[in-house]
Amino acid sequence: MTARAIAVPLRRRFHNSSLAQIGLFFLVWLASEGFVRATHTPIPAGIVGLLAVILLLSSRKVSLRSLRRGSDWYLGEMLLFFIPAVPAVTAHPEFFGLLGLKLLAVIFLSTVTVMNVTALTVDLFFRMEARCGSHD
Repeated sequence: MTARAIAVPLRRRFHNSSLAQIGLFFLVWLASEGFVRATHTPIPAGIVGLLAVILLLSSRKVSLRSLRRGSDWYLGEMLLFFIPAVPAVTAHPEFFGLLGLKLLAVIFLSTVTVMNVTALTVDLFFRMEARCGSHD
């Protein structure tokens, strides 16, 4: 049995398995967290992980189809990742005054900034894909 005969069924199972794709995202995060801690890089591990995923996608080591089910699950369950913050806020009454308004302003501005940068990045990659796709 050749390596290709083994790789093709494994690849198909990976494409259809949300759990395997979620595991891949977790491994990328774990590797980026280890990299940031080992190198004392001042960049958050999430950003390093995002760059790693972009590099994997652009180099075609991983296809978009390979990450679709896992990313859909994460996006669908994203609210669960923010629930622990609610009790923390209610335990600190100082957040309901001027400090809270300042924090809300920072959260709002950072959210708008992240959304704009993400939109520009997606637009850039769509344009790059359209340019590369037109040469085929």
